[in-house]
Amino acid sequence: MRKKWNMKKLQLSNVQIVALGFGLVILLGTLLLLLPFASKVPTTFTEAFFTAVSATCVTGLVLVDTATHWSLFGQIVILLLIQIGGLGFMTIALRFMLLLRRRVGLRYREVMVDSINSTRLGGILNLTKEIVAGTVFFEGVGAILLSLRFIPEYGFAKGVYFGVFHAISAFCNGGFDLMGEKGEFSSLVWYSDDLLVNLTIMALIIIGGAGFLVWDDIYRKKRDWRRYHLQTKVVLAVSGILLFGGGAAFLLLEWNNLGADMPFGEKVLTALFQSCTARTAGFNTIDTGALSEGSKILTMFLMFIGGSPGSTAGGIKTTTIAVLLLYTFASVRHEQEAHFFGRSLEADVLQKAVTVFLFNLLFVFVGTLLICGFQPEITATDIFFETFSAMGTVGMSTGITRALRPISRYIIIFLMYCGRVGSVSFAIAVLEKKARPPVTFPKEKITIG
Repeated sequence: MRKKWNMKKLQLSNVQIVALGFGLVILLGTLLLLLPFASKVPTTFTEAFFTAVSATCVTGLVLVDTATHWSLFGQIVILLLIQIGGLGFMTIALRFMLLLRRRVGLRYREVMVDSINSTRLGGILNLTKEIVAGTVFFEGVGAILLSLRFIPEYGFAKGVYFGVFHAISAFCNGGFDLMGEKGEFSSLVWYSDDLLVNLTIMALIIIGGAGFLVWDDIYRKKRDWRRYHLQTKVVLAVSGILLFGGGAAFLLLEWNNLGADMPFGEKVLTALFQSCTARTAGFNTIDTGALSEGSKILTMFLMFIGGSPGSTAGGIKTTTIAVLLLYTFASVRHEQEAHFFGRSLEADVLQKAVTVFLFNLLFVFVGTLLICGFQPEITATDIFFETFSAMGTVGMSTGITRALRPISRYIIIFLMYCGRVGSVSFAIAVLEKKARPPVTFPKEKITIG
């Protein structure tokens, strides 16, 4: 008698299942991209593997230009990987199970809760339906708006295809583009002054990076700010500060650099776009490699923070940086608790925030040191920029990606994977122990600061 497959028999934790799932998607994507008809020119294993990881982890770092290297089949494979990576493979899997009217057991629901960083198990299937429906709606609207610009330029069929591709890539914070036909690795620099393209891409990035739980909260409570969950308020507040604060800083830093010959309106538009895309999207409307040193540092800061929990974005997340700052200010004022919007934070949230912050910083620092050791000819600033981009699943680069040696490329691959799965989740997946010894050690104080 054939045995029915059951997730419980795997004896894997929820985090391990999510990590393994992304790994299997990457493997399948690599094999598809290695097919002869997936590319216009021969493709090496490293190129296919790097691209599959970058697409599945919605990063956007590339070794080959997407438009000129990959065939239509290869581009569609990349687009599917971006969509799966953005939504999460468990969201896709559960949606198919619901369409096939398959029973969804408790374990599947638990894995889904962990995969989108939700805090509630009840209603998770309805939330999954809302996530898929919302994704189709936003990507569809974005595709229509972008097609209005691309159809006159590329013709109807190609213009619609370009609209769909860039809408999905933007919403999932993927950063892949097809503008290589105008110039390889040029991204959206040809549209730096185009209001429709810029605002549409920015809107998709922001909505995709806000998080599925924030969508659900806003959808249910409409404009009633007072009823929003604390997480929704934190995400919206921090995202607004980073977007407009970062935009103002870029405007100042690039005023006499890349923006020197631009009209005022284009300066403002490129500054806002740079601030938005640095939050894990990966597109660019100006030459990233030509940014001033101050702008590069600011970009790395924004890339490190990233988007929000349960979203298509990476980074340590807006809630993490908010918790760290709130507890820092509370500590300076000698307060026992951190408060925000009339609510006090839970006791264990600081520990989680510190863990995420330090793990991500550690991965970036170690990755940078290793690449510096392997390739001393590349400046440390450019390598830091690349590792922050990979860990934050951003995809922005100063142009050194293609100059990396094989060992350095695999370090970037590792960082992209950890950035999408989560650095802490990856550590848990590898080091997690089922049994914990019932031992309590004596406490002793140490001096801090």
